[in-house]
Parts: sequence; structure tokens; C-alpha cells
Amino acid sequence: MVDFPDNHHNFDNRYSSRLCWNTGHVCTTRPCMSSQTSSKKVVYTLAGNVAIAITKFGAAAYTGSSAMLSEGVHSLVDSANELLLLHGLKRSARPPTASHPFGYGRELYFWSFIVALLVFALGALVSIHEGIGQLSEPEVVRNPLVNYVVLMVSMLFEAGSITLTVLIENVAALFGLLIAAIGLALAQWLRIPQMDGIASIAIGVLLALAALVLARETKELLIGESAGRAVDADICRIAGKDKAIRSANGVFTVQLGPDQIVASLSAEFEDSLTTIEIEDSIRRIESTIRESHPQVSALFVKPQTPESWQRQLRPDADRTTPAKSN
Repeated sequence: MVDFPDNHHNFDNRYSSRLCWNTGHVCTTRPCMSSQTSSKKVVYTLAGNVAIAITKFGAAAYTGSSAMLSEGVHSLVDSANELLLLHGLKRSARPPTASHPFGYGRELYFWSFIVALLVFALGALVSIHEGIGQLSEPEVVRNPLVNYVVLMVSMLFEAGSITLTVLIENVAALFGLLIAAIGLALAQWLRIPQMDGIASIAIGVLLALAALVLARETKELLIGESAGRAVDADICRIAGKDKAIRSANGVFTVQLGPDQIVASLSAEFEDSLTTIEIEDSIRRIESTIRESHPQVSALFVKPQTPESWQRQLRPDADRTTPAKSN
């Protein structure tokens, strides 16, 4: 059941770039319903990464390949990433409290940020260090066929699990495996063992780039990134179709978690409506929005004219134009 509080909560004007003042309806905050499914997927991926890491380290010890050792570090980094992701999923799935009324969805982004800063960066340093050691004291790779078999199996696993975990991690893993294979092949065919070290350094650089990309993406989510133009436009479209809405002026959204969005809608209602009719309209709009976007866990509605909405926006704001009701 949805609560419609009688009191009106007003947000400070300095937050208007992300959230409107709420003078209407506040829906209850719903916990993420897919965290259990996501956790199972992460556990499966973690088990695969641990097995691959052990295999790569064994192959590196058996063949003396620097690139294979770096790939073992890479898989170990991926495993640590999955462990922290599991912890983040568990923490972010906690129900809302008085001090955190929208829940803890952003904690998952925090742990992703820790992965980027510590785990991936540390893996990059280890791989680069190992590659430099191979360049200064080159060692011929023994039994290279073992490395090729391990790399092929690893590629099949990464390609098969690319939809089950973070895209950045899987893409980096596939490129790392390709770099290792090329480095080993060149070292064998050209009889230049330093190519193995160069491949190890390249894998380290790849891990560093993955860390930078992941840090940049999670930073945007931590500081309050919107749900995107498509979601914003669709919320305005849905609201604009309601018979009680004269104009859906625009919407602010913020991504609180992978499956949690808070939306603040500005809309002009028909002048003849009573308070009860406005509340009924808000219920219809909320229900329709959640049918199309179940991740919208909280909806704020502010009744206001399009002119007031435009005055509220910053001069350089780029927002959805008002949607007229049919």
C-alpha cells in the first residue's frame, strides 16, 4: 500500500539542480528486488575467476611466463572485485531507515570505487613490475603450449560470462588474454623472450586504464548522476498523458543504485481539480511509471506552471521540454 503524507516537504533551493521541492506526493521507498539474483550471478563469476586464477598461476610457475603471471594477477584482481561487489550488494540491499530514507543503494558504487582505486591499480603495478623484471632479466618460456591452452579456456569463460558481471571487467579480461597470447606467440616465434615482458607491461597498462574508466563512471554515480535522457523523457511522456495534467514540465532523476531511481516531476494540473482528484492523478501516474520503469523507487511531484519551472532551472540547464496532455 502506498502512503500519501499530509505534510509537504520542501527541499532547499540549492538542491534544485537534482531534486524539485515536493509539495505533493511522496511514494514509499522500495528495496531492490533483484539483489538476490545479482548475488547468485556474482558468486558464479567469482568461482570461475578463482579457478582461472589458480590455473594461470600454475601455468606461470610451470612455464616461467611473465605475461601468464600477470594474467594470474588479473584474474586475482577480478576475484577480489567480485568479493567486494558481493559485499556491496549485501550492504546496498538493506532496507531504508530514518537516517537513510532512500536506502543504501549507493554503497554498491562506493565499493566499486574502492575496486578501481585499490584493487585494479594494485594489479596494474604488480603486472608492470613483473614485466620490467622480465625485460631486465629475460627468461625463455618453457612448454608454451600449456599457456595457449590456459588462455583459450580463459577466453571461452570470459566470453560466456560477459553478461553476468561488470562489462568493464570482462572487456579488460578479454583484451588482457589477447595481449598475453600475442606476447607469448611473438616471444616463441621470434625467439625474443623480452616480448613476454612487454606483454606483461601492456596488461598492467590495461588494468590501469580499466581502473581509470571504472573510477570515472562510479564517481559520476556517487555524486548523483541522472537516470538518463530516455528515462526522463518517458516519465514526462507518461505524466503528460494523464487527463488531469495540463502540462508535464520536466523531471529531475537521480540514480541511487543499479535498480533504484528517485524522480522529481514538475507538472501543471487542471485548475478545476480538487485535492482528492490531484492525489488520484498522482497515483495513476506513479502506477504507470512503475509499470514501464520498476526501478523508480520514489516519485516526488510538484504542481507548478511551466513558467515557474523554467525560472527554477539554471540558464545552462538542458532538460526535457514540457509534455502536453492529450
